[in-house]
Amino acid sequence: MSDDEAERDRGGSGLPTGYELRETTPSVDDFLRLRREADMSDRSREAIERGLPNTTYGVHAVETGSGAAVGMARIVGDGGSVFHVSDMAVAEPHQGRGIGTAMMDALVAWLRGNAPDGTYVDLLADVDGFYERWGFEPTAPASRAMEVRTEEL
Repeated sequence: MSDDEAERDRGGSGLPTGYELRETTPSVDDFLRLRREADMSDRSREAIERGLPNTTYGVHAVETGSGAAVGMARIVGDGGSVFHVSDMAVAEPHQGRGIGTAMMDALVAWLRGNAPDGTYVDLLADVDGFYERWGFEPTAPASRAMEVRTEEL
């Protein structure tokens, strides 16, 4: 066993010792904090208060010693034909420990058990080389991601 494998001692959740995975979304305050601590763009409190209850499936990682939420990930969608992996974030001091991998493993396991065959699952990646291990691949040139913010409508 390598030093990394021994250090992580993952057990059933896939998380390193000292963390636990919860099958819920974090609180609104933790959601906002985790996005900031993962160096992601801010979302308004109103948007998060409206959106979190509509999560199809979500997880968050908690540091067992402090009880603090240190990571989150969720799936949103129509519950049948389209799902979107969203809000994957791990607070900077906890990155590189396998927390994101464990959360993504949980999301993919949920999709395998709940999404019908032929379901479209997408995500917008802001890191290279992470999501490919679960089969995600760029869609360009067949399609491309596009966006518009509400203040621009």
